[in-house]
Amino acid sequence: MIAIMSSPLDALFFGSVSRTLSASESLFLTGDAVAVIYRVRAGRIALNRTTPQGTVLLLQTAGEGDVLAEASTYSDRYHCDAVALEPCAVEAVPKADFARALASDRSLAEAWERRLAHAVQEARMKSEIRTLRTVAERLDAWRSAKDGGLPPKGQWQELASELGVSREALYRELARRNRRSS
Repeated sequence: MIAIMSSPLDALFFGSVSRTLSASESLFLTGDAVAVIYRVRAGRIALNRTTPQGTVLLLQTAGEGDVLAEASTYSDRYHCDAVALEPCAVEAVPKADFARALASDRSLAEAWERRLAHAVQEARMKSEIRTLRTVAERLDAWRSAKDGGLPPKGQWQELASELGVSREALYRELARRNRRSS
């Protein structure tokens, strides 16, 4: 079994069923019925929404310990696609069991509320970043929110998607910064 850091939300996943995914495999698709709630045990999963114009928006890159599509707890159908970015392991509990656990334990419900509040803050931050005009401004705001770092080079395409810019535009900005620091 894959070890996961202890979390106040562990009780929500008591009795969970494990599942593995290969890279590029879908866990669920927009419109699928929400029967279970998932948490990532290992790997990374992209939550994407496709606009009517066909643009794919990266809503979140979920990693170890993240609950996928938290709002689906309160919805009948998923409003995004979940696709493994690399080999992954997830755990799943029936949605009804998840809801019962929240209803029966106030401290657990409060931990879940904190998680949802954090997710709202992250979504707002991403939305604010996308309103900035230039790639440089978006990258600076993202780095400021992430304590100044950049993801590993192999994840820059995901960063471009998160910033709402083309990967080429991000690469040009990173190259410009690299030339200035040299």
